[in-house]
Amino acid sequence: MKRTVLDLKVVGNFRKFLYGEERSEATIDKYMRDVIRFYEYMPEDDKVITKEKLVAYKNSLSEVYKVSSINSMLVALNGLLEYMKLSDLKLKLHKVQRSVFYEEDKELTKDEYKRLLDTALRNDNKRLYMLLQTICGTGIRVSEHKYITVEAIKEGKAVVHNKGKIRTIFIPKKLKRMLKDYCKQENISSGAVFITKNGKPMDRSNIWNAMKKLCQDARVDSKKVFPHNLRHLFALTYYRLQKDVVRLADLLGHASIETTRIYTMITGKECQKSLSKMDLVIPLSI
Repeated sequence: MKRTVLDLKVVGNFRKFLYGEERSEATIDKYMRDVIRFYEYMPEDDKVITKEKLVAYKNSLSEVYKVSSINSMLVALNGLLEYMKLSDLKLKLHKVQRSVFYEEDKELTKDEYKRLLDTALRNDNKRLYMLLQTICGTGIRVSEHKYITVEAIKEGKAVVHNKGKIRTIFIPKKLKRMLKDYCKQENISSGAVFITKNGKPMDRSNIWNAMKKLCQDARVDSKKVFPHNLRHLFALTYYRLQKDVVRLADLLGHASIETTRIYTMITGKECQKSLSKMDLVIPLSI
C-alpha cells in the first residue's frame, strides 16, 4: 500500500527516472507540471492513489482544457503510474478524430512571418529577428536552438541530440552568412549563438513572450504566434516544394511519418482550390 502514496519524494525520483530515460528537458518539465497538478488536486491529508481519484481528476480536466491537452496530461500521469508499478490504474485517453485539414485561423502565413521579422527589426531586437529566421529556416524545435553554435555555423550544419536520437540540421547558405555577421556584430566567438546576458541559451518561455510582443505591431493574430508554428511553416513550405514526406520526417526528427503528416495538412480553402483545378465538374449546356 505504501507505494500507492504520491509524495514529493516520489515525484523527484520520477524526474530522475525520466533523465535516465534520456527524455528532453522540455518533456521532463512538462511531465513534472502535469504530475504536480494531479498531486495538488488530491486532498492534502490523503495522497493515496486510487482509480476513483484518477477518474475524478480526469473528469475535472474536461471542465477546463481541450481534449488534446487533457490527453497530453494523461500521458504524463500514466508514465508516473507505470513508474510506480501501478499500470493497472492507468487512464484511457480520450478518442480524438484526426482532423483532415489544418485550421486556417491557426496557420501562420509567409506574409505574416515576414511582418513579424520586420517588426522585430524595427524594435531593434536583432537577436529575436535572427532566432525566428533560424527556427523557420531549419525547422528545429525551439528547445534545439542551443545546438546552433558558432562552430556549427562554420560547418554549415548542427548535430542535434534530442529524445535519445541524433540528427543533422543543415544551415542554408544565406542563413549561414547572416548568422556569421550577427555573431561578429555581437562579439560571439564560440558556443551557442542565442544567449542571454549571462551567456546561457535563451529559455523557451522568454522566446514565447518575446514573440507575443510582436503581434500587435505586426498585425498578426497572437493565436498564430508561437515557436512551434515557425517549425510548421518550415515543414509545410518544404512539403509544397518537394512533396517528399519521408525526407521531411528526417529533417524534423520524427520517428513516425504519421507525426509528419500533421505538419503537411493543407487548409480547407486550399483543398477546394485543388478540386476546382481538376476540372471534372462539367456544367450542363442548354
